[in-house]
Amino acid sequence: MSAEDIGQEVEETLSPRNNPHLFGHKKAEATLRAAWESEHLHHAWLISGPEGIGKATLAHRFARFLLSQEAEAGETGGHADLFAGDPQSTPSEESRGALYTDSESRLFGRVAAGGHAGLLTVTRSIDPKTKKLRGEIVVDDVRGIGRFLHMTAAEGGTRVVVIDPGDDMNRNAANALLKSLEEPPAKTVILVVSHTPGRLLPTIRSRCRGLRLAPLGEADFTRVVAQLQPDMEPAVMAELFRLSGGSPGKALRLAKEGGIELYHEVLALLATLPPDGKGGAGHRGGADNAALHTLADRVAGKKGEAAYRTLVDLLSSWMARLIRLGAGAGGAVVGSEESPVMQRFLAAAGLDQWLEVWDNQRALFAQTDGLNLDRRQAILNAFFNLEKAVRA
Repeated sequence: MSAEDIGQEVEETLSPRNNPHLFGHKKAEATLRAAWESEHLHHAWLISGPEGIGKATLAHRFARFLLSQEAEAGETGGHADLFAGDPQSTPSEESRGALYTDSESRLFGRVAAGGHAGLLTVTRSIDPKTKKLRGEIVVDDVRGIGRFLHMTAAEGGTRVVVIDPGDDMNRNAANALLKSLEEPPAKTVILVVSHTPGRLLPTIRSRCRGLRLAPLGEADFTRVVAQLQPDMEPAVMAELFRLSGGSPGKALRLAKEGGIELYHEVLALLATLPPDGKGGAGHRGGADNAALHTLADRVAGKKGEAAYRTLVDLLSSWMARLIRLGAGAGGAVVGSEESPVMQRFLAAAGLDQWLEVWDNQRALFAQTDGLNLDRRQAILNAFFNLEKAVRA
């Protein structure tokens, strides 16, 4: 299967609205089910955890469950019908879970198509001026929540809002959400998905009940990825598991963009940085310097955007693992080739300095995105900053 085919299949199959499967999060499902059964369901939930592990899938799964309780006649409704369907195609207990809704039901199909009147999903919208996807969720996107919640109920009265992800809201959008969180109408549930909840306003976090999802274990990860890529070699899947930190979504994106090969290029370049505080970018061998510029050239221009995102992700993840290793966290290193490079970096500079480099690196990439700066130069600067820290 080509990279383009992988990308299309990832988008279609892993789309949270039409994905009937959820692996590795039975405890989270049970928590939501128990909260609903208690008849004191909190009106707002913050579903957090690493990107690509199933948070939005869980949110839409819970939304379908809630809407199914008051579905119209003929749809899946009530407890007895939640598991209805063709006996020959009944899902396994493993994939069914506490919030399962039959994927052949009308309700499932309408949610998948975005046509259920009781569900509103808020994501980044298209800018009418540029005709491109916005880089953030803006206030007009969030103001639609208030209008949605106060519309006349059309299908039983339950209304569910999924914000995916809440991290994308700008300041004005976040402030607009607060009103809905503070004064929710009856029978309203707001589900905020977040990769980095620390970026959300404290007032948003305090009004939501938290539900944190952990990365998938290797067995659950393998089941998810194998559904989409049954021909993937076990060694490749194992390396993707380590590189992605147990995130199937991230792993499949890495597979699409040649992430494994790119990771080894990055690691080879990091290994060329001066081990003893001597030298610099101009003192490295010409072949190494050429390799860095070749890598930077690959992310330039419109065709290089996907490669740039993958490269930034790999560099950021590498820095995060370096800092975890420096802090004494176990299991931080991806493989045997990575360990000596990281040990050399940690011997060259203290943990505080690497934390500062990491913060500066994230700011560099955020500024590059926000101001549409030269991606090629951003990558060169990122490596220069790493080298500067090693030489300090």
